[in-house]
Amino acid sequence: MKNEINNIIKESIAVKESVLKNNIDEIVKIAESVIGCLKKGNKVILFGNGGSAADSQHIAAELVGRFQKERRGLAAIALTANTSILTAIGNDYGFDEVFSRQVEAIAQNGDLVIGISTSGQAKNVISGITKAKQMGLKTIGLTGTDGGELVKIVDIGLVVSSKVTARIQEAHIMIAHIICELVEK
Repeated sequence: MKNEINNIIKESIAVKESVLKNNIDEIVKIAESVIGCLKKGNKVILFGNGGSAADSQHIAAELVGRFQKERRGLAAIALTANTSILTAIGNDYGFDEVFSRQVEAIAQNGDLVIGISTSGQAKNVISGITKAKQMGLKTIGLTGTDGGELVKIVDIGLVVSSKVTARIQEAHIMIAHIICELVEK
């Protein structure tokens, strides 16, 4: 078991080293986009499925609450948190529309829309990003593997070079924490 644990930690470190080597430019662009959006008084809108839904809520919480410094709350919302909205849209329009319908209802000019999908293939995430693009909003995609369809349609795409969902999610939350730290500087 110790060897397995050791290997898992080494694999996680290797993925993070890959992010350090390959994704700094994308992280800078994302951080600048988030900072610019918030400075203009707009909001960051996030969504994803499963662990990526949890990451969306985590990131929104760090922005609305605080990350490390005392400051005013910043406008961010995870479209994954309201079960009544999710189930109503899912029931009436289908699961593929749970994010696009919310983007249509909530997003305003100048908002930043972030879709998170480890595969880059989640239909509802792609639909939400597509709606944001139709509305003229700036879009960001956090993905893994080869980026899937998501990375092809966003303004800024960050692909974590791994095929292991857990390692991709670990890198995504590390990247999110970096961005939150930069927002607070």
